[in-house]
Amino acid sequence: MQIWAGLGNPGPQYAMHRHNVGFMACDVMAEMHGFGPIQKKFQGWTQEGRIGSNKILLIKPATYMNESGRAIGEAMRYYKLESEDVTVFYDELDLDPFKIKVKRGGGAAGHNGIRSTIQHIGAEFRRVRIGIGHPGHKDRVTDHVLGNFAKAEQDSLVQMLGAIGAEAEWLANDNDPRFMSEIAMRMQY
Repeated sequence: MQIWAGLGNPGPQYAMHRHNVGFMACDVMAEMHGFGPIQKKFQGWTQEGRIGSNKILLIKPATYMNESGRAIGEAMRYYKLESEDVTVFYDELDLDPFKIKVKRGGGAAGHNGIRSTIQHIGAEFRRVRIGIGHPGHKDRVTDHVLGNFAKAEQDSLVQMLGAIGAEAEWLANDNDPRFMSEIAMRMQY
């Protein structure tokens, strides 16, 4: 069993925010891989399913971004898993829009959802960083992150989310480099 958490804020007013791209990734993977119905558990919304031969619990914390780690930690303890069994999908300012980087461990780099997750489960989880680009000046970061994807970005957003869903089996099988390279190739078209 692996836990894959998408970070975001609950509520329809946040649905298309750049900050909610982790939620979007979970929704697409659940749809593409035929996951079970949504359940309210662990202070969030969960769906169980398989990607390839791997059993995955998708969770979208309902605790708001700054408390995401509470929900992830609760699910991890329930299934008696370690932080190494957790993958977190989230928005990354320091990556170009729609670029994907995967890494294990590290700090929070100013991301409150990651800071909360580290506080609750430790730092050794896998991170799928989804680029949203930087607005250029720190005074514009909050509006950028909490703003909707622009109309001009919609096609690239859909293409990237589809690529994450289509290539998720590489991630489930712990082949992070192949996951990243397959997505990069899909994003060239």
